[in-house]
Amino acid sequence: MQFVFYNYILAIHIIFVVCWFAGLFYIVRLFIYHREAQDKPEPEKSILSKQFEVMERRLWNVIAIPSMILVLAAGITMLCLVPGWLKQPWMHIKLTFVLLLVVYHFTCQNIIRQMRNGIFKWSSTKLRVWNEVATIFLFAIVFLAVLKDSLSWIYGIVGLLAFTMIIMSAVKIYKYYRTKK
Repeated sequence: MQFVFYNYILAIHIIFVVCWFAGLFYIVRLFIYHREAQDKPEPEKSILSKQFEVMERRLWNVIAIPSMILVLAAGITMLCLVPGWLKQPWMHIKLTFVLLLVVYHFTCQNIIRQMRNGIFKWSSTKLRVWNEVATIFLFAIVFLAVLKDSLSWIYGIVGLLAFTMIIMSAVKIYKYYRTKK
């Protein structure tokens, strides 16, 4: 019976991980567009800023925050059902990445507040790089959850670093071609 219950919780966990990441990826895209709207002339700047604030608020409050809460609740429930997972080294690393993802989430929430108050500290390029940080967390968490201890730690770290360099290079290349136009 406990195993069947566990599978339902796991399914909920996976579904809301997808929703949470969708919210995180999209919110930063909205930040980029919101930031770039600040370079537009009035009244376009004001109209776009108001629309982005509405979109950011709805996305954050309706998708990102509830999804994060459900992911964490389901994850904690699974750990309570199978406490042995907490003895596994891969789980400690995964939970570290999850904690970093929660910090990422609240950093995005802080950016929302700043933009709502007319404070735009981040350039669109820095926001593009920031958007890729969530991708790195996604890869690390999924690989750890799927491969567990079968993944060589050396290959895993080298792979994650290589993936990070590829993503960051892609952002720089995109910036180069974008500014060239």
